[in-house]
Amino acid sequence: MIDEAAIRLRYEAVGLLLDERGRRRFAAAEALAAGHGGIMVVSRITGVARSTIGRGLVELRDEAALDLTRARRPGGGRKALASLDATLLDDLRGLVDPVTRGDPQAPLLWTSKSLRHLAEGLRALGHKIGHNTVATLLRGLGYSLQANRKTLEGASHPDRDAQFHYINRQVGAALEAGEPAISVDTKKKELVGDFKNGGRDYRPAGQPEPVRVHDFLVPELGRAAPYGVYDIGDNKGWVSVGIDHDTADFAVNAIGRWWRLMGQARYPKARHLVITADGGGSNGSRVRLWKLRLQTLADELGLTITVCHLPPGTSKWNKIEHRLFSFITQNWRGRPLLSHQVIVELIAATKTKAGLTVRSEIDPNLYPAGVKVTDQEMATINIRRHAFHGEWNYTITPRTKP
Repeated sequence: MIDEAAIRLRYEAVGLLLDERGRRRFAAAEALAAGHGGIMVVSRITGVARSTIGRGLVELRDEAALDLTRARRPGGGRKALASLDATLLDDLRGLVDPVTRGDPQAPLLWTSKSLRHLAEGLRALGHKIGHNTVATLLRGLGYSLQANRKTLEGASHPDRDAQFHYINRQVGAALEAGEPAISVDTKKKELVGDFKNGGRDYRPAGQPEPVRVHDFLVPELGRAAPYGVYDIGDNKGWVSVGIDHDTADFAVNAIGRWWRLMGQARYPKARHLVITADGGGSNGSRVRLWKLRLQTLADELGLTITVCHLPPGTSKWNKIEHRLFSFITQNWRGRPLLSHQVIVELIAATKTKAGLTVRSEIDPNLYPAGVKVTDQEMATINIRRHAFHGEWNYTITPRTKP
């Protein structure tokens, strides 16, 4: 007599832990042990089909027929939905990327393409599908969640690469001669106050730093304009934190402060300074005031100043961006920039294992915007434009004192 209670007890103990092959072999082993009528009884207790138990018995009697790489025979199991619905994948592609498929009337063109929205869109097209299946199909089609990436730089100047090679030669020659070479730029202006700052920082669980809901300027605090100077040869940085407009006056004053507080001690015998800068902004290649103030700086320091501007649309390749500014951003991530002094302290605390150190100070001066430089003033600049793209590469020499 077959002990059905014992079979049920054993199956309830292990059934949930078994895959399809394991359940098949368990049922076959129990049926074999039970003897005559065992297949029918075990099938009723376990829910495993009698034909499946029969295949399990074949496996038990002939181990050579057992394929350990598969739980079910080839072709077994429920058919993939895509194989049963011929238009499903094409409709899904059309919903995910309607613009490239030339369908301006696609239902999800102007909505977030969440899994549930995609499932709703497919159901509206007559498909029976849930959002979990949509996720599986998207993975099979090679889709994944993607953020926007800044890679489009617009039209590329035909001499872009040649200008980079030219800049490298100018910087390399200066460093080989023991002369200073710096990269300069203005970091993104920041609102000062208890505003949300990107990134996360460690805090006690459940106690995030409270910040304002809206990013509206606080007039009494204003904005901070960090202008940086990165010493390419020495891996040292200087940042002047301005409280007023980001003008050429402000930029050149920051370079002068770097030289007097850091550069002069590092390069006591220097006679020549190489500056690499973006083509726009306060230190732009077309900014007259930039050149006029550099002439004043050259006169004061007794240095010949060579400026090489990066070609248009390539500001992200400026060395200061990834050798200085990126580390400052990491250092103050998740921390509200409550005051100009807090900003200075966070910048000055920036260090890297490669030896980067940074000095910073507030520039309390006011720099009015819209200062005009006349043709007569431009004529006083002792400037020599280089043979290769003189609009990007030029040298300003100190004027002879009368």
